[in-house]
Amino acid sequence: MRHYRALAAAVAAVTLAAPLATANMPASAAQKQPPAAARQPGHRLSVSQVDTPSLPAPPLPGHGRPVQRSGYRPPTGLVRRHPGTAAATGGVPAFPAVALAKTASPVTAASAVAAVPARGVTWGSSGSASTLVVYDSTNSYGWLGELYAIAAGNLAGHFGKVTAEPVVSYVPGQLSNYTATIYIGSTYNEPIPTAFLNDVLATTQPVIWAADNVWQLSGAEGSPADQAFKAKYGWDPSNSYFDTTDNPLTMSYKGQTFSRNANSGAQVLAPSITNPAAVTVLAQANCTNGGTPVNCAPIAQTTGTSFPWAIRSANLTYVGEVPFSYMSESDRYVAFSDLLFPALAPSATPSHLGLVRLEDVNPTTDPAILMQIADYLSSQNVPFSVNVIPQYTDPNGFYNGGMPRTVTLAQAPSLVAALKYVQSKGGTLIDEGYTHQYSNVANPYDGVSGDDAEFYRARCATTPTPPYTFEAPCQNSDSVIWTGPLPGDSSGWATGRALAGSLVFTLAGLGTPKIWVTPHYFASAADYAGIDSIFKIRYEREIFASGQLGGQPLNYSRIFGQFFPYQVHDAYGEQIIPENLGDYEPVSVNNNPPRLPADLVHNAQLNLAVTQGVASFFFDPNEPFSVLQQVVTGIKALGYTFTSPTSLPG
Repeated sequence: MRHYRALAAAVAAVTLAAPLATANMPASAAQKQPPAAARQPGHRLSVSQVDTPSLPAPPLPGHGRPVQRSGYRPPTGLVRRHPGTAAATGGVPAFPAVALAKTASPVTAASAVAAVPARGVTWGSSGSASTLVVYDSTNSYGWLGELYAIAAGNLAGHFGKVTAEPVVSYVPGQLSNYTATIYIGSTYNEPIPTAFLNDVLATTQPVIWAADNVWQLSGAEGSPADQAFKAKYGWDPSNSYFDTTDNPLTMSYKGQTFSRNANSGAQVLAPSITNPAAVTVLAQANCTNGGTPVNCAPIAQTTGTSFPWAIRSANLTYVGEVPFSYMSESDRYVAFSDLLFPALAPSATPSHLGLVRLEDVNPTTDPAILMQIADYLSSQNVPFSVNVIPQYTDPNGFYNGGMPRTVTLAQAPSLVAALKYVQSKGGTLIDEGYTHQYSNVANPYDGVSGDDAEFYRARCATTPTPPYTFEAPCQNSDSVIWTGPLPGDSSGWATGRALAGSLVFTLAGLGTPKIWVTPHYFASAADYAGIDSIFKIRYEREIFASGQLGGQPLNYSRIFGQFFPYQVHDAYGEQIIPENLGDYEPVSVNNNPPRLPADLVHNAQLNLAVTQGVASFFFDPNEPFSVLQQVVTGIKALGYTFTSPTSLPG
């Protein structure tokens, strides 16, 4: 009873919160009416839930070979152990027995406790592996390094605990406390501690190095450090060039061709391979002209129409660029996510599982449509889930002739009966917010449940980049701009809304959902904290802001969104079920391109390259039933097995 009263109090607190005054709204927004081709009430307009903000690429490097920074001290790890040996014989140097004793056995999260510096941040699950993520933090683009580290660490959260820290804070010997290390080089000639360079060269544990500063491992071309590096690893960072001529638009990995956004630029480092027998080329960047394959530029030091994008030699995996810029469902980011398996879970059991989720079901949804879909999915032996908005509200009467309207689940007995039927057919109910809208303002469309965002401010602008000219009502030619946390945003406020939504389910006799989906995938860090205090599992993409790792005030002008090809434990400390294919979007809306059934199936095909890749999409019941059938059939034909959202590995 006490718990029930606490929930009821939370509902009252949320319900009685004063709405924004209509006087603060543009008159056109307060008085607008639905278009002639009216949608079903609550049917999501067009804020594409997959249109989360992208990370930019690092600044373009200079032309020619990389030049060592002022004050650079070359590592002596290989030279000190084997003076003259590697250069003289060209062979792989043998480590002394005492060094092997320290590093030969992979370290698991359970067997060692890492020494974390003051600037280190740790998150993740109690999996079998542990990961150290080190990143660049100096110069005016240090904030990018932090965001890249969050992205890398989130992926590593599939395997166990993650510690992220600036490379300048590295503690000598720290690397040996982890199963594997990931370094993201985003600042050209970051002052990497020599201790880190020596530890990378000395360890036998896996190291994944992406983009810049790999030349600091080898020193000047022809130096003893360079000769020793070439002897062990079979390639020469000191004689490798950034291919500033070719701007690959695709890359190939495990028989799949992934996209690469042109905005990532001509800045992939093409490795100079000196001993092909010692190097495994994992992925190739493809050189094209207008979509037609062409020979790569001489600067790539290769022959043919591609050059190595990712290579592995000894314990070092090298990727020629930061793989997190301009991520999309078909991007090379998906391929990078698979490179973590050999380093962190080499014996992982391969699996390819599918997930399907129905979207934006609310008290005004037609129960017959819901039951038809449930019958079909059940007949196909496809477990599924249903996002339910527990309280529908149209505060300005946008769909109701100017009269406000609110309907709870308990006030929609036919829908509740349909949801119980859904559960009997293998459906899992998920809480999709409390009202899936904010106050009585357009956020960004009309203030109606399902159309608008609930936990982040969104507005429509005539231009996609600053300076913005905001307008209401939103036009299809506008861009949706996510401007930051809502007025009064706090973790307590978000907790109240999460509790309120849960109570609406309970009062309708549907029980309390265990999984949450954030409306339109946007919330502040404070909101995530509040939501995560109630729900331990989220099923979604999410956003991250600059400052989360560095202990600085969060900067919501620097955010990025991330999707996952497998289940992870993220930097917020939450278990995240992936949604990584997107949804069906028949036409271009608000400058988001159409996404057809064939696109969803193609995205699923790319995820076959991921050892434990998941093909997860969502579907609006108001869309044609045949679309759902096409996507389910296509994904099953690829060899995926559909499962429930709580049955994923990791």
